Amino acid sequence: MNATGLRASPEGTRATARNIRACLWTAIAVILLAGAPAARGAEIELVRVPGGDFVMGESSGEPDEAPRAVTVAPFRLMRFEVTNRQFAAFIAATGHRTDAERSGFGYVWDGRWRQVAGADWRHPRGADGGIGAKADHPVIQVSAGDAAAFCAWHGLRLPAEEEWEFAARGPGARRYPWGDARPEQRGTRRANFGTERCCAPDPSDGFALTAPVGSFPAGASPFGIEDMAGNVWEWTATAFPGRPGMVALRGGGWGNDAYCLRGAYRHANPPDIGLEMVGFRCAGDAKTRGYKRPLPPGAPVKPRQFTATGRR
Repeated sequence: MNATGLRASPEGTRATARNIRACLWTAIAVILLAGAPAARGAEIELVRVPGGDFVMGESSGEPDEAPRAVTVAPFRLMRFEVTNRQFAAFIAATGHRTDAERSGFGYVWDGRWRQVAGADWRHPRGADGGIGAKADHPVIQVSAGDAAAFCAWHGLRLPAEEEWEFAARGPGARRYPWGDARPEQRGTRRANFGTERCCAPDPSDGFALTAPVGSFPAGASPFGIEDMAGNVWEWTATAFPGRPGMVALRGGGWGNDAYCLRGAYRHANPPDIGLEMVGFRCAGDAKTRGYKRPLPPGAPVKPRQFTATGRR
């Protein structure tokens, strides 16, 4: 019987049990992540990007990379991708449930994308796994909607594609954030990416899957923004043209080859799914403070439904 004196349905009982388990996992995640080495805090560092003119796209790339002149207004962008530590603080303060948690599955890469029951941000590869000591790794298995909710909690937003590419390549439209030389799995390591022949994880850089954010400073963009090539793909706020209902992602991930790490390379996914190679970072307007602290627990958070912009 429930508090109203009515008999609880099996579906309601199961839903309550799921909610209790989710709360317990959130508490456990926060405790574990709080005890992890604090390389990056819950505070968000924003880098000022001055804006300017550049040629977006690459003539030698894919058909959807056709070059075009773009003007970007000044804005700010997170220096690093959002981490598990930062996302856990958001969950603990707001009670947000991710799309993967609501659907009961996420997508895992093992040479092809597989739908895996129980895969979510706390269990990126399925219910039997966890994030353990990966407090400062990028959060994954989050949808564009989840990413937008996190950014809104900080008074921020997802970047438009134009902003993302300008921040990665600069006004000189470098091929990669650091320049035109392709990354290699030897010598100076500039990115966490996969095998040089597509597409499998490569642990030779010390990380088979995700790496702690900021692990490859030699790969920083012209504005000092890190991990814009590799580690995880990043959601943007831009609808992908010609593919209704799809949203543009940028940057490539730990399982991709160097071609997919190019600053002009584009990919599209539905905005309501989680994948273990996709994360995000937030953007803000030029007047946004350089550091953003999360709202205090219990502070009102205005719900926001993710809607991709039509820019392109």
